[in-house]
Amino acid sequence: MYKKIFPALFLPFFLAVQALAQADPLLISRTIYEFPSWEKASESTDVEKFYAIESEYRKAVSDKRFRFEKIRYRSDGLSVVAYIYGPKGEKAWNRPVIVFNRGSYIRGDIAPEHIAMFNRLADAGFTIVAPLYRGSDGGEGRDELGGADLNDLMNIVPVIREIGWSDKNLFLYGESRGGMMVFQAIRDGFPARAAATFGAFTDLEEMGRGPQGEAMARAIWPDFEKKRAEIIERRSAILWPEKLKVPLLLMHGGKDQSVAVNQTLRLSSELSKSDLEFGVTVFPGADHTISGSREERDRHAVEFFRRFLVK
Repeated sequence: MYKKIFPALFLPFFLAVQALAQADPLLISRTIYEFPSWEKASESTDVEKFYAIESEYRKAVSDKRFRFEKIRYRSDGLSVVAYIYGPKGEKAWNRPVIVFNRGSYIRGDIAPEHIAMFNRLADAGFTIVAPLYRGSDGGEGRDELGGADLNDLMNIVPVIREIGWSDKNLFLYGESRGGMMVFQAIRDGFPARAAATFGAFTDLEEMGRGPQGEAMARAIWPDFEKKRAEIIERRSAILWPEKLKVPLLLMHGGKDQSVAVNQTLRLSSELSKSDLEFGVTVFPGADHTISGSREERDRHAVEFFRRFLVK
């Protein structure tokens, strides 16, 4: 009797939920990315400057085990862009996922800059998802550099589920501005097992000092003078280290000319007062993206993430 009653009670509800999910999917489109030649990629992006040499790029682009796709998904009603990279077919389903957060402000097509890194991470057993944030690479909306665009990162979690990948082992990885996004995501409850950053800024007030910094702030946030304290507090992890409750690996180049290594060291000093499991690695003489030791940098992140995998 029980077996007959159960479907009668719950089947209509199940079908209604399923229909609702199908009527309003988050994923808008998925397209295979076609990579340009090394020469064209070097002209149009910073791949050669910070991210790969020619042999690395060609090796990653020609690796047929993996597939690089550009997706569009809904975030706060906007159509925004992300990159996904992983094994072809069903092999990607149960892999741990690294959500990579790129640096800088508004960008165009930067897939060539990241293919070598993504290839290393995928070769280590991970699938990669990289939200580009609103306003970049044809995405709708306005990038607020850590404002409402944070939702584009938070909203990637249900997209991962919709694609059909496991969200049991999610990890956050952030470069520069992306490190700041990682800290905010952790603060706001992103379900990460662990996180790693390199070249991240932790104190926006320090970053914005001087005429150049003030001019940059006003260009990004037109209401900066009126909401200065609010804008700085939201984006400065140094002001709320107690909210970083996910295992963290902080990496920084010792000769970083864009974000002083002191920004990472000060945050690590605050974290040392808590029970949080974290690590700090400074690469002597390295630049902002630790470009001269990028393989070692990514290996550190992978080894850290593996410590927190669950079956």
